[in-house]
Amino acid sequence: MILYHGSYLEITNPDLNHSRSNVDFGRGFYVTPLYEQAAKWCGKFKRRGKDGIISRYTFDENMEKELKTLKFNSYSEDWLNFILNCRSEKDLTDYDLVIGGVANDKVFNTVELFFDGLIDKTEAIKRLRYEKPNLQICFRTEKALEYLSFEGSERV
Repeated sequence: MILYHGSYLEITNPDLNHSRSNVDFGRGFYVTPLYEQAAKWCGKFKRRGKDGIISRYTFDENMEKELKTLKFNSYSEDWLNFILNCRSEKDLTDYDLVIGGVANDKVFNTVELFFDGLIDKTEAIKRLRYEKPNLQICFRTEKALEYLSFEGSERV
């Protein structure tokens, strides 16, 4: 599988030292199989006057069975609970790899409404059901990163 990471620099050796803990799936190295999604991730850097660089990697999907993996096939109550725990830095799980939808701006607005108590969980899930997930994969451990191979990068 080909995976992409959008940033302002080429990342030949991904590590966990530069990751933040209060994001969708917690501390980790985030990639996507969707080139367009990686290009969107570059957008925030380009708006700050930096280059947008998409780094490309290969990952053998068969190696998932060697890793403790959590996979969300859609936006769901379980996905919402996991995102909220990670963003609140309350995640105590030990997954090597987490795969699922991105909390993009539209999705994040729904998550925030729920988080702030303005809508209940049922309403949040109902709204999320109509969103087409963008896919992100979070490599959360050094063990998982060993299976990711850098292939090259390009400026966007």
